[in-house]
Parts: sequence; C-alpha cells; structure tokens
Amino acid sequence: MSAIVYIDTSDQDTAKVAVEIDGKQYEKTSQSRVMKAQMVLPLIEILLKEHAIQLSDISEIRVYEGSGSYTGIRVGMSVANALALLLGIPVTYSGTHW
Repeated sequence: MSAIVYIDTSDQDTAKVAVEIDGKQYEKTSQSRVMKAQMVLPLIEILLKEHAIQLSDISEIRVYEGSGSYTGIRVGMSVANALALLLGIPVTYSGTHW
C-alpha cells in the first residue's frame, strides 16, 4: 500500500493533514492559535492508525506553501522535511490546496 501525506499549516488558526490512499483522501483538522507544531504529528498519527497505514507506507509528503501565516508554513515544511528525511521519501511543495 502506498500513501501520500498532505500538510497545510498556512492558516493562523488551523492545521490540516490529509492522507491519500488508492486515490481517496481522508482529512483531519485541528484548530488552535498556539502550538501548531505540536498538532501536526498527532493528526498524521491518527490518520495512519484509522486506515491501518505504517510510516513505511508513506511514499511522498506534499506541503501547501501558498499564502498564509509565515510561521505556520514553516512549521508544516519543517515537519514534512523531518519525516521525509527519516523515511527517505520526497517532499513536494505546492501553491495550491489539495
């Protein structure tokens, strides 16, 4: 099984994470003005558990880099880069939402 993880932390109040499995997307959202960095990984973990996916099943990470909160976008990119380095997979940055 191959999965693509999507991360959008551009909104000042919201962190969105989605996973695409066999062409279908499943999304989780968390709202908080503070500690966005601490919301992204738990959202990914919840999605992976709900759909019986292992970290090793992730083939790519896509990050929304469009307009929005500069600090928020950096959080999403940092999480994506760390996971991609750990898993040896590519990160794609996009100016459009999924």
